[in-house]
Order: sequence, then structure tokens, then C-alpha cells
Amino acid sequence: GEMGDEGIQGVDGKQGEKGEQGRKGEKGDLGPAGVAGPSGPKGVAGSKGGRGAPGKKGSRGAKGARGDTAKLLRSAFSAGLSKPFPPPNVPIRFDKILYNDQEDYNPSTGKFNCSVPGAYVFAYHLTVRGRPARVSLVARNRKVAKARETLYGQEIDQASFLTVLKLSAGDQVWLEVARDWNGVYVSAEDDSIFTGFLLYPD
Repeated sequence: GEMGDEGIQGVDGKQGEKGEQGRKGEKGDLGPAGVAGPSGPKGVAGSKGGRGAPGKKGSRGAKGARGDTAKLLRSAFSAGLSKPFPPPNVPIRFDKILYNDQEDYNPSTGKFNCSVPGAYVFAYHLTVRGRPARVSLVARNRKVAKARETLYGQEIDQASFLTVLKLSAGDQVWLEVARDWNGVYVSAEDDSIFTGFLLYPD
């Protein structure tokens, strides 16, 4: 016979069993950045870096304390004659002291005694009267310089001399006049003076 009318829809069936795992899908798009995690532990020290460029010049420091000043070496004398016509061939004793603070000159012997090695200046200014004067500067027992002034009668003149000598400690220096040439004079109006001083120490 003819097909009957469509029946009413039946109720839903029960859920079927879980199917097998499907194939791995394609990689998805990058998601948004997550929240920063906590700070990790301190790493090990790295190797020493290269030397940096020099820094800028610092400011001027405070003035330092005053240092000890080196002791200034001194030696000087100047002495005059008190009696005219000194005896020949021995040191002339200039016994009228003008300056001798270091006492390197001995007025009782007429000799300068070197206590500070170095270069010295020696000079004399002598009044000569009535007879000639031949004067020698003696250093280390050797006549290192000689000069003469020739006078006769009552004439008066001056003889002067200056030189530089290198001396060692213990060296002695003095003046002498030769025999028959000892017209070195002194009076209330005329002086005869022997002078020496350290120019610079060694």
C-alpha cells in the first residue's frame, strides 16, 4: 500500500564512547607576553675587564706641612793685621778678627782650616810701605799664587789679590811674605786684611 505519514522525532540517544586521538594540529599563533617572573639567583663573577681611560685631573690638594730645611753649610772669615812688617817665610798672623763665627780661621797661627769641602774664595788687601812686599798664598803647604809690590822710601801703596780654590776637609790656607820683601804695613789709618769664604760646598 502507500507509504504512511512521517513519524514523530525520537529522543536523543546516549553519548557515544570517546573517540581515538586525532592528528597533531598546526602551530598556533604567538600569545601575548606573560607577567615577569621573579628575579633569578646572582650569577658568577665575570672575568676582569680591560683598563679604562684615565680620569679627569683631580682638584688641588691641601698644602702640606713644612718640611725640615737642610742645614746651611757656612765657612767664612776676615781678619786684619795688628803689627806692621810681619816675619818672613812663616804664616802671617792676622790677629784682629773682623769675622770668624765658625772659627775656621786660627788667629794664633794665621792659618785657615777647611771644615767644609768645596770651592772657596780667598782675597787680601794689604797696605805696603817703605819696602817691597812679595806675598804668597799657601794652600796644602804649596805656594799656589804669588804677587809682589815694589816700594822704597816712605811711599805707601795697596796690594790686592783674589782667587778661587777647591779644598778638602783638613786643608790649610795662609799668607806668607818672603825675606827682605816683607813691607806689609798697618797703622791707625791703614789696614791689611786677609779674607776667605765658602763659595759653594761639594
